[in-house]
Amino acid sequence: MSSSSNLIALGTIVRREVMRILRIWTQTLIPPVITMTLYFVIFGRLIGSRIGTMHGFSYMQYIVPGLVMMSIITNSYGNISSSFFGAKFGRYVEEMLVSPMPNWVILGGYVAGSVLRGLIVGILVLLIALFFTHLHIVHPLITLAAVLMGATVFSLAGFVNAVYAKKFDDIALVPTFVLTPLTYLGGVFYSVDLLPQPWRDISMVNPILYMVNAFRYGVLGVSDVGLGTAFVVMALFVLGLGAVGLRLLSKGVGLRS
Repeated sequence: MSSSSNLIALGTIVRREVMRILRIWTQTLIPPVITMTLYFVIFGRLIGSRIGTMHGFSYMQYIVPGLVMMSIITNSYGNISSSFFGAKFGRYVEEMLVSPMPNWVILGGYVAGSVLRGLIVGILVLLIALFFTHLHIVHPLITLAAVLMGATVFSLAGFVNAVYAKKFDDIALVPTFVLTPLTYLGGVFYSVDLLPQPWRDISMVNPILYMVNAFRYGVLGVSDVGLGTAFVVMALFVLGLGAVGLRLLSKGVGLRS
């Protein structure tokens, strides 16, 4: 296929993913907004009033970037894992595999659609947060870069999950037993500087910690880890998971009957 044909195919997949998100918006957009609103009320208002400040910010201001990033990565992950598994279940993924589309177009289309859902949910959650506290984004470009890379990492991870999943229940295993614990231990609600050893060192192997702190630095200007280190970690995950996703497509693992 020519480059123009590849772009048309890529745009078609992305458009289909976006239409799917908007068509079932009561399932894709409203639930995370309601969940994050409850977090703001319970953790930010009720618990935060007793905690006080953290790194010079009110507790509500401190947890907002973490909660926004949490909503972005969970929705990016959930979108592609359910959407691509649905394509497997409906057997129309096989039509894409035998088409002239290169594998990077298929992977890129699904990832782009999931990143867009993460961005939409993130924006909605951020707007809700403004009803609870005042925020001023210190580094807009760093904020955007952290969002895009974090959403891409977990979109790719969700793709790998969808490829290996054999039934719908398999999609929920990783979010329940891996993604949720990593999120809560990723510095969303606290600074890792408060943790005693060896828990602080253990937290440093959690990739979500770097995503949350890169985003927090972009919004508030504070971080528990080096900004360069955070982006290097995210870049390595993007490259590694991207290579895995392309290899799975080329080998047809779990995709061809």
